Amino acid sequence: MADAMMVSSDQRGRLLMTTERLNQSSDRIKESRRTMLETEELGVSILQDLHQQRQSLLHAHGTLHGVDDNISKSKKILTAMSRRMSRNKWIMGSVIIVLILAILLILYFKLIH
Repeated sequence: MADAMMVSSDQRGRLLMTTERLNQSSDRIKESRRTMLETEELGVSILQDLHQQRQSLLHAHGTLHGVDDNISKSKKILTAMSRRMSRNKWIMGSVIIVLILAILLILYFKLIH
């Protein structure tokens, strides 16, 4: 009977140790789950931030293309204005030269006759 009690006591001790190990394992699993959920929440938060940043970048990209188009149109307009200005300078110079020649011609005929 003493042997049976000793064996029973041994089995209880092993059972208690096993139960303790199971409890520790359960605690570790719960802690791992908690960590996993926190990591998942952090990942979702990061993905949301990245989505907002992407939207912001896309908006900035669209705005930049609009500005680029406006700059191109402005450059074309300024080039056209520059060409007209040069043409007008040549026309004005030509008119002035013609007028000076006309005045000289009139003076020549007045002085000779």
